[in-house]
Amino acid sequence: MLLIECPWCGPRAESEFSCGGEADIARPLDTDKLTDREWGDYLFMRKNPRGVHREQWLHTQGCRRWFMATRDTVSYEIQGYQTFPTQAEAAANAAQEGKQK
Repeated sequence: MLLIECPWCGPRAESEFSCGGEADIARPLDTDKLTDREWGDYLFMRKNPRGVHREQWLHTQGCRRWFMATRDTVSYEIQGYQTFPTQAEAAANAAQEGKQK
C-alpha cells in the first residue's frame, strides 16, 4: 500500500485519496474556439511517463483538499509535495507577473 502524506493531515493510506492525474496541464483559455480533436486531446491525452512526474491528489476521505505530489512511477516513491496557491497568493503572483511585462 502506498503511504501518502497529506500536507494538512499528515501520512495516510492511499485508499483515502483520489488521483487527479497529471499536474501542470493548463486549461485552454477559449474553449469555444477549440476543435473537437483539440478539446479531446486536452481532456484525455496524457504523457504517462516512466519515471518522475507530478500528479494532482485529492484527500477525499479527509480534508478534501487538493495538492501535488512528485512521484516516481517506477518505484512509486513520492519525492515531494506541493500545495496549490490560495486565491490571494494567485492574485499576488498574477499582479507581480503583470509588473514584470
